[in-house]
Amino acid sequence: MQSVVIVIHLMIVAALIGVVLLQKSEGGGLGIGSGGGGGGGFMTGRGTANLLTRTTAFLAVGFFLTSMFLSWLATYNRGPSSILPTGAPATQQGAPSSPLTAPTSGGLLDSLKKADEAPQAPQSR
Repeated sequence: MQSVVIVIHLMIVAALIGVVLLQKSEGGGLGIGSGGGGGGGFMTGRGTANLLTRTTAFLAVGFFLTSMFLSWLATYNRGPSSILPTGAPATQQGAPSSPLTAPTSGGLLDSLKKADEAPQAPQSR
């Protein structure tokens, strides 16, 4: 399905480029030169400009819609992803992983205090 929409999208792009290049620019450019002078017939200068302007608008809408559809289609089956490795635990930043409790078995400072209070062997010189 995606490849079909891409082919349609590319055909719209090619047609849009062609229609834009056919339009008469202010400086003369690549557009269809000065057409017949009279009233607003179908393929006179003014009629051609209206036809090309409407065609450009129609192709621009088609380009926009196919672009939006392709971007939606690209993200349709995509699951959530993470920048972290898959083995990393998922915890919220700033929130502790477990509730804080007072140490019951003693911490590092308690161990050092007990080591200082223990009787030391006399030092011989």
